[in-house]
Amino acid sequence: MALRLMLTRKSLASGLRAEPSVLLGSGLASQSRGVKTFALPDLPYDYGALEPAISGEIMRLHHQKHHQTYVTNYNKALEQLEEAITKGDASTTVKLQSAIKFNGGGHVNHSIFWKNLTPISEGGGEPPKGSLGWAVDTHFGSLEGLVKKMNAEGAALQGSGWVWLGYDKESQKLVVETTANQDPLVTKAPTLVPLVGIDVWEHAYYLQYKNVRPDYLKNIWRVINWKYASEVYDKECS
Repeated sequence: MALRLMLTRKSLASGLRAEPSVLLGSGLASQSRGVKTFALPDLPYDYGALEPAISGEIMRLHHQKHHQTYVTNYNKALEQLEEAITKGDASTTVKLQSAIKFNGGGHVNHSIFWKNLTPISEGGGEPPKGSLGWAVDTHFGSLEGLVKKMNAEGAALQGSGWVWLGYDKESQKLVVETTANQDPLVTKAPTLVPLVGIDVWEHAYYLQYKNVRPDYLKNIWRVINWKYASEVYDKECS
């Protein structure tokens, strides 16, 4: 049993390592047959609260359908992994890694994404202050410089993926990165902590913005929760 648990934990860590501050509240639900399962986290605001930047219909579908699918498939893959390890089925164990990375990454990324957003009435879009505001100015010249860089990289990303503002704990610098599909930022480097992640999959914007991803990227900054990003940054820097 000790070996099985160790292998399960190692499989979860391959591509899904994230800081505790990021995963807090990401929907850890229960434990069944030694396998921890995950649940869809509640949103801290109503589906229509981010309008007009993001429509209520998009938010409802994105949360209830897309994120829920990642959670369901992640739990299913974890249960199958436990069974495969118990049976000593090496082929199935290896085969399941891609499903765990994709669906687990989808769960991790979206759990961060919901926290990265907040209604304008609750401070959405207000520029970062304090140490994070200073760091943004230092590394990108200004908030406008950061937004321009992230929008350009997000718009240029081929296919589906994410554009991130991250903090590199090793270099102690802010970085902008993109990841494909549902790869978490940590797959780029184990020292990277996500501060702001923007979903550029079409399901995040198509119903409202059609195929004009740059318009979506331009407007989403109106509801970015810089307070949350600052809290994560300050904790990682302390």
